Amino acid sequence: MNEFKLLFLDVDGTLITPDDTIEDSTKEAITQVQRKGVEVFLATGRPLHELNALSSELNIRSFIGYNGAYAIYQGEDIFQEPIEGSIVKDFMEIVSNQKHDAVLYTNSHNAFTKLGTPLIEDFINVFHFHKNKLYSPALDENILGMTLINLNEEDIGLYQQGNGIHLSQVNIDGMRHCYDVIRDKVNKGYGIQMVLEMLGISKEMAIAFGDGMNDKEMLQQVGESFAMANGHPDLFKFAKHKTTEVTNSGIYNGLKKLGLV
Repeated sequence: MNEFKLLFLDVDGTLITPDDTIEDSTKEAITQVQRKGVEVFLATGRPLHELNALSSELNIRSFIGYNGAYAIYQGEDIFQEPIEGSIVKDFMEIVSNQKHDAVLYTNSHNAFTKLGTPLIEDFINVFHFHKNKLYSPALDENILGMTLINLNEEDIGLYQQGNGIHLSQVNIDGMRHCYDVIRDKVNKGYGIQMVLEMLGISKEMAIAFGDGMNDKEMLQQVGESFAMANGHPDLFKFAKHKTTEVTNSGIYNGLKKLGLV
């Protein structure tokens, strides 16, 4: 049996249920693997400066945030990879011309193209964002991640123009008009590669759980990968296993299959 060392958990739809809670079975599973010496990472599109309450509740100190652009191991920075400023500028021109909205993430704030509108307020409330301000072009060289808001499916091609960028629909009810901006070379899979190399751990010793298409690269960079049953239908082919829903002990049941709980 593999001696697992690392566990990477997506947050929304994987760790957190649609009613914004964490199942007791999930908390118990995390505690059990931590007691066995497995380092648990939150691997998320969310900005790391908004994870304090969640990390404190679960006693987690290691993270891959902004869809792979920033990693922390036991409280210490591993790397930060901002998006090229020219790409940010180009995207903001499209957002303005198409009357879309966006939130751009620095390592300390969430910069919104607008504040106070119903769509933006819903977004802020769903993700419990607190460090919010208005976007300024002065931030363009310091953007680690970005989410586009108020898009239709036919708008995706406007942003995917051979620039090494693809969009991933946010897999949350009420938020499917939102798309994370994912870099082909910097994503959750890249973040895991960097962590494995730094720690000298083989991918066979790592496990990952996810539900959205922004998790596909992550699931391909570990030895044991699980797609949640509530996941995006296109994700299942990238995972080694399919576990139960986030509302039905998905993380617990997956770790049980591996003999870890």
